[in-house]
Amino acid sequence: MAPGDIGAILRSLSRNMSAKAPDSRLPARFPALLYGVLLMSAGFGVYLLAVTGRFLSLFLDPHDLLLGLWQHVVWYTGVPVAAGLLLMLFEFVVLLPAKRRKRDVIWDPPANPYLTVVLTAYNDEPSIALAVEDFRAHPHVRRVIVVDNNSTDRTAEAATAAGASVVHESRQGYGRCVWRALAEGARSSDTELTLLAEGDMTFRAYDIDKFLAYIPHAEIVNGTRIVEQLRAPRTQLTTFMYYGNFFVGKLLEFKHAGRGTFTDVGTTYKLCRNSALERLLPLLNPAVNLEFNAHFLDTALGNGFEMVECPVTFHERLGVSKGGNTNSLRALKVGMAMMLGLIAGWRGRTCRD
Repeated sequence: MAPGDIGAILRSLSRNMSAKAPDSRLPARFPALLYGVLLMSAGFGVYLLAVTGRFLSLFLDPHDLLLGLWQHVVWYTGVPVAAGLLLMLFEFVVLLPAKRRKRDVIWDPPANPYLTVVLTAYNDEPSIALAVEDFRAHPHVRRVIVVDNNSTDRTAEAATAAGASVVHESRQGYGRCVWRALAEGARSSDTELTLLAEGDMTFRAYDIDKFLAYIPHAEIVNGTRIVEQLRAPRTQLTTFMYYGNFFVGKLLEFKHAGRGTFTDVGTTYKLCRNSALERLLPLLNPAVNLEFNAHFLDTALGNGFEMVECPVTFHERLGVSKGGNTNSLRALKVGMAMMLGLIAGWRGRTCRD
């Protein structure tokens, strides 16, 4: 039997196994694990506040006028803790085993291993030419498209000179720029894969080989910057942002328990099958701004798209950061908007530039 025949059999078997799961494309079930963790965290948080208040009252309230209040608060914190624990047990005992039984390892290599690279750019004149040249040099890249989001410098001219096709997105905002970039990549008829990245040299073309190794197992491969050994010493991702991003990634995982392991919700770097983008893009809201990547992942998982994470390198950017990593306060606002979106749904422009 020829190697090609074996590959065809494996792909057919993988598709047949996936077809046995009738609800693999349905919206996610009730996220019991997510709400359980949130309830337990809220209960423990209020408990710590009550204990701290009781300790301070020893000095500020010598007559113990507030003793009853602190005792009642401590007592009632057991309610959300117990409710959260029950929800978590329900997820682990009832929901998660059923979800895992309906999943199998996918093996479906794309017939066309070549890809279109789309780079988002906003005032990236110092770096865009280097980024374009880096990606164009990779043997699996057919073209590089730069989506210029109203840059006021010579970003477009530098990208064109480096060999990229430049598309102008007039609607300002990170979400609109990313959405437009994915849409442009999906239109390429001679490639069936679209690689999304930024034009600031924080991501490098040599990681394409990693993405291509993972894509047979998924429709979307999301890069993760959480591997410490692959992160340059000096990046805009501070220790606070690093662990905050990991925390929100775990909330995403809790919400979609059984769908995968997720550690990074803020990275732009991802490889998508165009067939998946054609179905996913109409479900996304481009008006969601700096937290768009979390919105992208949450929407994809909630609608049954197969996704895996791939560790990528993360480098010091060239130029000035304009996104959510500008400073810790801004990163905190973006992180809170991501958590709000995961819990209460996504709304346009929830975290403004």
